[in-house]
Amino acid sequence: MGIIVQKFGGTSVATPEFRQKVIQKVVEGMALHDVVVVVSAMGRRGDPYATDTLISLLQQAGVPAKHDLDIMMACGELMSAALLATSLRQANIKAVALAGWQAGILTDANFGDARIITVQADYLRSLLAQGVVPVVAGFQGASDKGEITTLGRGGSDTSAAAIGVALGASAIEIYTDVEGIMTADPALVHDARVINSLDYSEVFNMASQGSKVIHPRAVELAMQRNIPLIIKSTLSEAAGTVIANNAFFERKVGRAVTAVAHLSGVAQVTISTPTEDSWLEYEIFRLLAEAMISVDLINVSPQEKKFIVQSEAMGKVNEALRDLPVTISHREGCAKVSIVGTGMRGIPGVMAKVVAAMREAEVRILQTSDSYLTISVLVDHADMEKAVQALHDQFNLNSE
Repeated sequence: MGIIVQKFGGTSVATPEFRQKVIQKVVEGMALHDVVVVVSAMGRRGDPYATDTLISLLQQAGVPAKHDLDIMMACGELMSAALLATSLRQANIKAVALAGWQAGILTDANFGDARIITVQADYLRSLLAQGVVPVVAGFQGASDKGEITTLGRGGSDTSAAAIGVALGASAIEIYTDVEGIMTADPALVHDARVINSLDYSEVFNMASQGSKVIHPRAVELAMQRNIPLIIKSTLSEAAGTVIANNAFFERKVGRAVTAVAHLSGVAQVTISTPTEDSWLEYEIFRLLAEAMISVDLINVSPQEKKFIVQSEAMGKVNEALRDLPVTISHREGCAKVSIVGTGMRGIPGVMAKVVAAMREAEVRILQTSDSYLTISVLVDHADMEKAVQALHDQFNLNSE
């Protein structure tokens, strides 16, 4: 019998009614597979056990150390695991709740954004051999010193993928409150639709460009072992979106673009240099890297460098570069809008269509960047919704 990993988001475990839906999905999975369950913290911002609520509680006591913050942030998933394991046992399913480190997740010591080094899966295998469903608290692990660590936003997806890889799972099912990955954010695009199948690289790029259905680290892990990821809704029987190897999708012909993604809350930084000095160019990006500032949408010319950062990082940018003989200016209130698709490779005219869509929608393009799979435009945040809708319409993404 093969193994599947089922990951359930915080909304899915937040109420007794939703937990019954989760139990139903677990029972369906057990009909054909051994099942490992991974859970997120219950609820969303403002709910009593949501991670943001726990952080606020700790901050009321003062400025927490990163070590203490990780201990507090790990609590939400632990509560979800204990609650769901108890609910499964009430339904006559053998289950045991496990913290991330009990499930064998070993990480580095980068508190708040730890990376998984390995998953020591022997204990999970022994539980499965006994017919027990392990219910693992996602988003967390432990360093080699036994310190509790958390994996950053979307970390429960990463936990599920890492466990799936370690166990050689047949599939990793990510259950959420939407019926699959959509062609655009339905909050912005009224005719967005669920995409039946996607390539790993497309989803990785969508996630990297701002789509929030699944974390890019989880996609990267699953892709390494060619384990299908399936995005489904806890509350429906819809087939969802299957994410698998590129070869499976060679049949997709005639569509250059698969989806539109967006990322808000960014600032455009422009750095002017007095001379064409390659040493100064190097120093700019070296100092930004040392300050742990992530830059994107990078355009470099001899006397001007442009890139974007998260708006809250602007103070760190100015501090990092304060001693260099450069002029720094920035534009707040920007958004990056991107088209994504494996079908863009080698197809002429895609950029022309992007520009035409922005022109027709009267959206000013501030900056662009592209790769084999993406074309991104930087726009004012006020124009973001128009830009997303215009690109969705331009590439006919509302139709199969």
